[in-house]
Amino acid sequence: MPELPEVETVKLALMPALQGRAVLSAFVGRKDLRWPLPENLAERLTGRQFTRLARRGKYVMMMLDNGEVLLLHLGMSGSIRIHKDKPTLGKHDHFMLEMAPADDQGGVSYVVLNDPRRFGWIDLFAESVMAEHKLLAGMGPEPLGNEFSGAHLQAVFKGRTGSVKNALLNQQLVAGIGNIYASEALFYARISPRRKAGAIRGQRAARLANSIVTVLRAAIEDGGTSLRDHVQPGGEIGYFVQRLAVYGRAGKPCPVCATPIKTLIQSGRSSFYCSRCQG
Repeated sequence: MPELPEVETVKLALMPALQGRAVLSAFVGRKDLRWPLPENLAERLTGRQFTRLARRGKYVMMMLDNGEVLLLHLGMSGSIRIHKDKPTLGKHDHFMLEMAPADDQGGVSYVVLNDPRRFGWIDLFAESVMAEHKLLAGMGPEPLGNEFSGAHLQAVFKGRTGSVKNALLNQQLVAGIGNIYASEALFYARISPRRKAGAIRGQRAARLANSIVTVLRAAIEDGGTSLRDHVQPGGEIGYFVQRLAVYGRAGKPCPVCATPIKTLIQSGRSSFYCSRCQG
């Protein structure tokens, strides 16, 4: 599933294609993806203009000139593609926006959502109720925002007996982190994924917070991580996969000490770590 860097990459690519532009037409190919889509979605979008784009956790939010928000979640296999010419839609192309030129410059562009497994979702709702939205309410701070720090991790991890790896995946504690970047951040912080979250205090919490920020920023610069389904809206892959230190590298040498990378299953998900560096 796309994590914060992949979603941020999509948002940044969508900004010139959508921001300040009007929707000439919208295509909705089915009534549902993971959940039912909003009724009359195509009609409600046609003629509207996108004023700005933002990201919250793993969601892209596109604000419209009528006070509504178009929310996009890519799910497990969803991807966005931007076309200069009208594309021939395939079986798994479920949603398309035909966008007017920006300030009468350039040509019409087309934004297409492809989602073979249909675990993604689109919603359209009033921006005034965004904080109460069922997917956004209670979400923790952005790890690249001013509210995030080692002190924050220490506070939200306090008293938790579960593993720090699982705590990092809890979107109510920290927004946007998934399996890939939790494993990578723990490696660079020299913390075992087995360690209890409540034991992450002081300098250990500071190291982990710094590692999270560093890893996420590096991944955004590289366009995210392409493992199975993620491609950038222009068709490029995410090159951070070439810089992964532990994720997906079981049995391969640790980039620091050459000890073979190990893996274990935590809450049904694979964790990758170096038993020596993260002892």
